[in-house]
Amino acid sequence: MTLDPNEDRDALRRKLIAARQALPDRLERAVALQNVLRVWLVGRGETAIGAYWPIKGEFDPLPALYRWAEADEHRRIGLPVVDRATGSLRFHVWYPGCPMELDAHDIPKPKGTEVFQPRMLLLPCVGYGPEGARIGYGGGFYDRTVASLTPRPTTVGLCYSNGFVPLLRPRPGDAVVDAMLTDDGVVWQAADA
Repeated sequence: MTLDPNEDRDALRRKLIAARQALPDRLERAVALQNVLRVWLVGRGETAIGAYWPIKGEFDPLPALYRWAEADEHRRIGLPVVDRATGSLRFHVWYPGCPMELDAHDIPKPKGTEVFQPRMLLLPCVGYGPEGARIGYGGGFYDRTVASLTPRPTTVGLCYSNGFVPLLRPRPGDAVVDAMLTDDGVVWQAADA
């Protein structure tokens, strides 16, 4: 499939999501990306990671994060909850079996758990390009969140390798990720990440 980053972003998103959902080897790619994420996290010092609940065929980072958290009782995993006033995300502690409820988009979110500021954010990507460019669902939630957090957390995009769009470039206001992990490995990492 030819993907033109200059076409309408909504059309590009639809093509990328359809291609991801149609992957005949998505399970194998997910296993490979689980391994990439686990190995990559070994050398990291952050103890608070914000993640996401997978939708529309996205990679599920939660199994790898749960194993990461088991190694140190001070490590915390969070899932996003939309702050309606700012249009950004707050991260609430998540653990397997914690109370959950559906948000306005019918995505599960933690119910009644502690809010914390992540030092690393794992961002779901519909597609990605060179040097940390990413395309999400178009709501701008992660872009606003990254811009509002001080200190800025390390941002890590997660995507299957079929989502690569070679000519994709960030637009003004887009959060460029510090690292991009795919089922093919670490395909981009900023020098200071």
